[in-house]
Amino acid sequence: MMIKKKVVLWGASHHAVVVADMIRLQGEYELAGFLDDINLGRRGETFCGAVVLGGREQLELLKARDIAHIMMAFGNNRARLTLAEIASAKGYHLATALHPRALVAADVRIGAGTAVMGGAVINPGSAVGENAIINTGAILEHGCNIHDGALVNAGSLIGGNVIVGKAATIEIGAIVGANLRIGADAVVGAGSVVLKDIPEGVLAYGNPAKVIRTID
Repeated sequence: MMIKKKVVLWGASHHAVVVADMIRLQGEYELAGFLDDINLGRRGETFCGAVVLGGREQLELLKARDIAHIMMAFGNNRARLTLAEIASAKGYHLATALHPRALVAADVRIGAGTAVMGGAVINPGSAVGENAIINTGAILEHGCNIHDGALVNAGSLIGGNVIVGKAATIEIGAIVGANLRIGADAVVGAGSVVLKDIPEGVLAYGNPAKVIRTID
């Protein structure tokens, strides 16, 4: 019988519900609880079948309980990267959640802390960085490179050889043409069709997608 590794999810909201389900389906980890820095009054509350342990002050205490793995379970890209760095500095290993019904080619590299949801497809030659999210039903064609902290949202279609920059967001149902680059921290709006490169740090949407404004 395989001994499951204990893992804590940092985050206790809607996205965490999905990640918790994947963790259980994956069968590699035992969900030991949640951390919630936003709603500190939830400490002791049962959420998704596990307890909310408190906020980040619990990090030192959890190691004494043989909990060595943690995963960021919320949607804010930059915050995910920042808190993952804090956890790693304290000696935690970043857990990766891969839904058993995601289709991931054998040569695809998935970084630590990344979540790949059910129905997602990642084709050969692609790579996904650390603490990224490939959401439900998203499709990455061959040779894509999704950088750390990026979010490819549900139902998006990413053409071959696309680069999605660090902490960038592709919103629900967007289409990105082949051989394009989405800059770091850029946001592509829901349902957009991207036919040319998108610069760093901008909001772009429409068909075809156009830069609307700089993101502060």
